[in-house]
Formats: sequence, C-alpha cells, structure tokens
Amino acid sequence: MGNMTPDWISQLAPAHAPPPPGWWPPAPGWWGLLILLAMMVAGYIYWHRRPAVRLRRIALRELKNLQATVMDDIILARELELLLRRYAVARFGRDTVANLSGERWIAFVVKHGGVAWSGKSGASLLRAAYGGAVNADRNSWLKGAHDFIRGRS
Repeated sequence: MGNMTPDWISQLAPAHAPPPPGWWPPAPGWWGLLILLAMMVAGYIYWHRRPAVRLRRIALRELKNLQATVMDDIILARELELLLRRYAVARFGRDTVANLSGERWIAFVVKHGGVAWSGKSGASLLRAAYGGAVNADRNSWLKGAHDFIRGRS
C-alpha cells in the first residue's frame, strides 16, 4: 500500500472515444425490417395475381359441371357461350368483349386459345346457341372452351 499515491486518477490512460460505427453490416433490426419488407412485397404480388387464378378455377369448374351434365346440343351450346362470355368479360374487360358477336367473337376466342373453335366447329356452336340447325361437334366445343379458359394456343 505504500506505492499508492493519493493522485491515482492521474495515472490512468488518457480518455479516447471508440471508433464510429460503420454502416455495414446493418444491425439485426434492419435485417428484420428488410425481411419483413420483402415478405410484404411478395405477399402483395401473390394476392394481386390471385384473382385471375381464382377466376380461371371457377370457370373450369363450371365447364366440368357442363361436361358432366347430360343435355342436348342446343342447351350445351347456349351454356358454353354464356360461360365463355362471362369469363371473357371478367378477364379481358367489358369494353373489349361486349361488342363482339358472330365471327368476330369466334375469332376472339380462337386468338386467345380456343383454337378448336376455328372453322366449322365455331360456326356450328353459334348456330346451335342462337337456334339454328345443329351440326354438333361437342368434343370440339368443349375442347375449345377448355383451351380458351386455360389460355392455351
């Protein structure tokens, strides 16, 4: 105890500040915020795209119900026409679809995937749907409707 002087504070090292913190790597809270932001963007994209998928599934379910129901060709043609028109209005918009009729409607369906409706098949569907003579090609009608809803070429 003899070496201790009453002025022991003066023997300490001089005070100095720690180095300033760098900007990289971020603190764990910033990483958490970045992950949360990424999840929010992914969720927005997922839910924004979701209505189109839901619409397609509903239309395919109705088409499957039409296939399972035994009905004559005229009723099938009318129901297919109605289903595809409703789907097209919901998917492509009223302004695009509402003014289409006859050959322009069939060309629209063929252009957007319903290739099986091209030629005589589409014309016979329109005649049957609107009360004309029936020359039914049910398989082509159903395939064209399915491909149009699925968006296949």
